Amino acid sequence: MKIRPVILCGGSGTRLWSDKKHHQPKQFIDFGNWTLFGKTLERVKNSIFDYPVISTNQKYISEIKKNLRLKGFKKYKIILEPAKRNTAPAMLSSVLIKEIPEKQPLIFLTSDHLIEKTKLFNRSIKQNQKYLTDNNIFIFGIKPSNPSSEFGYFLSKKIKNKNKVTKFIEKPNFEKAKKIIKKNAYWNSGMFFLTKKSIINNFKKFQNRNFNNCLNSVNKSKLKNNIYYLHKNDFLKCKPISFDYAILEKSKYINAINLNIPWSDLGSWKEICKVYDKLKTKYQRKKNIFYRPWGRYTNLYNGKNFLIKELYVKSKGVLSLQKHFHRSEHWVVTQGTPKITLNKKKFVLKPNETIFIPVKSIHRIENPYKKPVKMIEAQLGSILKETDIVRYQDIYGRVK
Repeated sequence: MKIRPVILCGGSGTRLWSDKKHHQPKQFIDFGNWTLFGKTLERVKNSIFDYPVISTNQKYISEIKKNLRLKGFKKYKIILEPAKRNTAPAMLSSVLIKEIPEKQPLIFLTSDHLIEKTKLFNRSIKQNQKYLTDNNIFIFGIKPSNPSSEFGYFLSKKIKNKNKVTKFIEKPNFEKAKKIIKKNAYWNSGMFFLTKKSIINNFKKFQNRNFNNCLNSVNKSKLKNNIYYLHKNDFLKCKPISFDYAILEKSKYINAINLNIPWSDLGSWKEICKVYDKLKTKYQRKKNIFYRPWGRYTNLYNGKNFLIKELYVKSKGVLSLQKHFHRSEHWVVTQGTPKITLNKKKFVLKPNETIFIPVKSIHRIENPYKKPVKMIEAQLGSILKETDIVRYQDIYGRVK
């Protein structure tokens, strides 16, 4: 039986945007003729998968339909939530529809993850399909590329060809993350693999009230043009709770599919900048390179209310002491050790370190060393032009 992809697409992605007025849902941001939701749809366009089911809300219907059309999906179902109730009710209500047989394997994917090496990812799914039962759940673990406090972790133990999860660790601090990585901890990616029968059995056992409310909401829903409109009153009775707390941390039958592949949820501008650093040759154009006395900058991509640049600061190069009225900036160092001024503070950054420059902050980059400095810069705001620079000091005589 083919695997049914269920894509959770209700997140608002607010943590990327300090200015809520210009915020965009992360999964629909155009990063240069590609979106995270579009990439997710591309991943499930494979012979091992059945047509997708997408859980979302009314706000995102037009974007979802546009992406489905662009990627050539004619068959799909959309489950429309009347209110946010976290991932447990969203996941359950998505799979109680009659089109999904009880024995069908399900893979739950979030709409805003960037996954490379998809052949390896799909192969791991097929290899573990034979181990699915009416009660167990597989979670996808990602081998950490660095200690991070932004993700949950788990520990697992090999038992009879399967990795049994022995412990979950919820977003540890940096020092604890370093320690558990040494114990072979994996990031909890938020992707799950199980049968419809298993999700029903687990909810009946651990979340019976939510199960009944979701079932009633689906049974009373209206189906129109491939969209299930969940019954509002019953869905509102659901307790808001994550799938991790509702089921994962209670069940004894949790296994892991541990992967060592490039993965990111692009949950910060640091991660987004790192992606552009990897792909910069794709975006570099001679007409987008601008030379300055301190070095040069290259405009890699100009998106909606954001601009990604690469800065190259030559040895002894010094940018002006400046501020901006309309934009904030995120800097990620990719080479060298720049000296940074931020208001009254001065410090040195190393490669892979990042800093946030709020609107109206006085700041400067200097390179007092022999090795050139390279940085990826993300500018955020309604005005992203060079005219939005107020200079206070400049060794090249550019202060008026």
